[in-house]
Amino acid sequence: MTSFPAIDEQLALIRKGAVEIIREGELRERLEKSRASGKPLRVKAGFDPTAPDLHLGHTVLIHKLRHFQLLGHTVIFLIGDFTGMIGDPSGRMITRPPLSREQITENAKTYLDQVYKILDREKTEVRYNREWFGKFTADDFIRLTAKFTVSQMLEREDFHKRFQEEKPIAMHELLYPLAQGYDSVALEADVELGGTDQKFNLLVGREIQRAYGQALQIVLTMPILEGLDGVQKMSKSLNNAIGLTDSPLQMYGKVMSISDQMMWRYYELLTDVTMVEIGKMTEQAAAGKINPMQYKKELARHIVADAHGEAAANKAAEDWAKQFQKREAPEQIETVTVDREAIRAARLEPNAQIPAEAYQPQIAENSNSSPLFLVKLDRLLAEARLAESVSDANRKIKQRSVQIDGKVVEQTKIVIALPCTLTLRVGRQIKSIQIR
Repeated sequence: MTSFPAIDEQLALIRKGAVEIIREGELRERLEKSRASGKPLRVKAGFDPTAPDLHLGHTVLIHKLRHFQLLGHTVIFLIGDFTGMIGDPSGRMITRPPLSREQITENAKTYLDQVYKILDREKTEVRYNREWFGKFTADDFIRLTAKFTVSQMLEREDFHKRFQEEKPIAMHELLYPLAQGYDSVALEADVELGGTDQKFNLLVGREIQRAYGQALQIVLTMPILEGLDGVQKMSKSLNNAIGLTDSPLQMYGKVMSISDQMMWRYYELLTDVTMVEIGKMTEQAAAGKINPMQYKKELARHIVADAHGEAAANKAAEDWAKQFQKREAPEQIETVTVDREAIRAARLEPNAQIPAEAYQPQIAENSNSSPLFLVKLDRLLAEARLAESVSDANRKIKQRSVQIDGKVVEQTKIVIALPCTLTLRVGRQIKSIQIR
């Protein structure tokens, strides 16, 4: 009989990073029954092997599966060797070309080796949906399709949009949500995980279970992870991905290249660090007590350790420091003189209240008797050649990549007493800026 943590403790870990739980009240009830009986929940996530290699974006669901494993529940890693031939139409405005059985089989070979870097091999139930669909007869498919209507299927946003725009919807695409739903029947799933783009399919699973007389699964959706650019979803085709097959040093370096703001999202979605701990870290970084880079190094170490082990993670950290970190603290900092007119500095009236949206760095001791000026930081960065343009400077400010005198600055305006000297740092660039 399995012993489970307290319900609130389980829910805290399950909620971490989740976008939506349908329905959380039902999940609590099922967790309570599970804890009382000692019978673990059956938690399912399906993956169609449409490509041979996984990246960190794919592992958002796998990490959530690991959370359920850590809580003592049964995790089912479902390989869609049948549904992969149909092709998931989620988020697509054109029909996905069906893959051959040979392509699916070849791609699936590498999946498990990559997945077991995160999941416990001994505690993971691996299934292939050809187990049941391979036995399906024409009669079985007719009975399955009778459980759902065309009008229900067209409620799906991408199908509805294609129908309205008179773009073709192939018949086999309409089968995909039904097939995914029947997977939950075959596996008697208590919980199914999926990305936000999978919500329709996951809800169809509940309806198909209802039609077959089963208890309805809880649906848990996870966000789509942004890539290294912090904007578009992680994708190898967009060249913004961190692959599970990347070398330890490649992985470590790519994680170190993300913005400080994106770092917290990666902590939430790709690690087992609790939200309470993440909250404490963000507070310490915001207060300037700990340099965000220290937390980013720990994040990189976490991610590399998952993929390659602790020893490889420690070695990658050492190698990265040797190659890159020494360049961050040059013995001599370049001094740049900037004319206040070039950055459009506006003098504040004597005794004027400093604007709430402005930042006031540490300034000279005689600043009380010196005139105060409101300076546009984005123009200052561009003029000092710490950014390619004003818009690039704004992006760096939003990413919390800009420091003044060692403190991260998110405001686009600063108040200074002129003349003054500031030490500006953007990423690895550091300059001493004299403003006259």
